[in-house]
Formats: sequence, C-alpha cells, structure tokens
Amino acid sequence: MNIKRVWAVFFSATGTTRKVVTGVAEGIAARLGVASERFDFTLPGSRKTALSFTADDLVVLGTPVYAGRVPNVLLKYLGTVQGNGAIGVPVVVFGNRNYDDALIELRDILEKDGFHTLAAAAFVGEHSFSTTLAEGRPDEADMAVVRDFARKVTDKLGTITDVHALPPVTVKGVPQPYRGYFQPRDVQGNPVDLRKVKPLTSADCNDCKLCVASCPMGSISYDNVREYTGICIRCGACVKLCPQHARYYDDEAYLHHKRELEEGLTRRAEPELFL
Repeated sequence: MNIKRVWAVFFSATGTTRKVVTGVAEGIAARLGVASERFDFTLPGSRKTALSFTADDLVVLGTPVYAGRVPNVLLKYLGTVQGNGAIGVPVVVFGNRNYDDALIELRDILEKDGFHTLAAAAFVGEHSFSTTLAEGRPDEADMAVVRDFARKVTDKLGTITDVHALPPVTVKGVPQPYRGYFQPRDVQGNPVDLRKVKPLTSADCNDCKLCVASCPMGSISYDNVREYTGICIRCGACVKLCPQHARYYDDEAYLHHKRELEEGLTRRAEPELFL
C-alpha cells in the first residue's frame, strides 16, 4: 500500500473520541513515516466543509456512541463524505455500557462513502452523563491499546496487495436493519424519552460563553446562555467544560437513568479491536 497521508477525523464534544482517534492516526502515520492531519467536525461550522479523500489516504474516522448507535444528528453529514478509494478505519467510543450496533453502522457508512475498511475498533471514554462512569478514560491503559492498534493496522497494511479485493472488516453488531436505540427506563421500568431534557444554568454562571462556543449543535444563545435556540443532544460538553460548574440537570428521569448507569456498570469495559 502506498499511503501518503493519514487523517484523524472525529466528532468529539468532550475530547474522548478526539484523544483516541488522533492517537491511532498519529501512531499509524509515525510507523509509515508519512504526514498526519486532523479534521474535527464537532462544531456546526465545520460540518459545512465537504470532505473528500483519495486512494493515497488512510482515514481514521471516529464518533461517540449515543444510545448504542452512531449519533443520528451526524448521519446526514457523514453521508456526504467522499472516500474515493481511501482506506477507512472506523472507531467508536462508548461510555462503559456497550456500543451495540454503532461500530457496524459506522463501518457501513464508510463503505457506502467509498472507503475500503481495513480495521475497526471500539474504545471506552468517560460517559457524557457522568464524571464517575469510566472516569478519566481513555486512560493510560487505553492509550496503550491505541498504540497497539496502530501497530496492528500498520502491519496489516503491509499484507494488502489489492485494496479493491479487500472485504469490509468484520465487526460485532447486527447487520441492517440495525437494532433500535438503547431505551432508558424510569423507576417502574417504563421506557422514558429524554430527547427534550436540557441542562439548566445556576447562579454560579459568570457568562463566560464557553458553553456557547462548545455546543456542537450551536444551540445555546450567545445573548442568554440559559436559552436554547436548537436541539440538545446531551453530549455533556457544556456541563463538563463549564469552569464554574454552573450547568446541571434536574430532570428526575434523566437523573434516575444516570444513577442506574453509574451503579450498574461498575465493571471496567475494555476496548475491542477488529482486523
């Protein structure tokens, strides 16, 4: 394979997916002795840029897992990416529960976009709802797996003679039609819909506007940071990045779901690699 450039392409509201994807891409680039580049499509303005690659590129493309799937707000943009025969490495990052069908969905998206998927991986990052569920991950143990994955991808590249004969990488998950989104439940076990739940802002807010700048949907009003002008995807960016810890949730169904995750998922989920 004559790879001339390795790309790290990612959506990462709180930085966990960015850390994993750039680690993989830069590790591959260093082993190949080629340039590495980044494209961050987290913020709304970046998703106005059309992405197009060539057969000389290797693209590590990563998204977080939301409710067991690729975030549905990203599907339209991901469908516009043009692989043009590039090597694709789909990566998903999940919050210690499960990645369900997110990885197979992302692999299928890249294949449809014209990539040849060589390898894939699911890594763990601190859950967007919590500071204790998978706290601090990806940690150093995870990053050691990132480095090992980069090595394995590079080694596999050396065995490929005809990229057009390369079958899509085999990953875990249910082929289309994928399973539905993971469904939170209330105390009585009834399904609950958290799609309209949004963080509130306390009196500790000093109007620094960091929440406005970090919202991947551009949904927090600049003039009044307590006001939403669009949808909230509960990515955790405005809550976790607020220097005053002024943003919070008070919705009981949301808080119950958060407690249930934190108390029920104390085991350490591990990365899974597919080559």
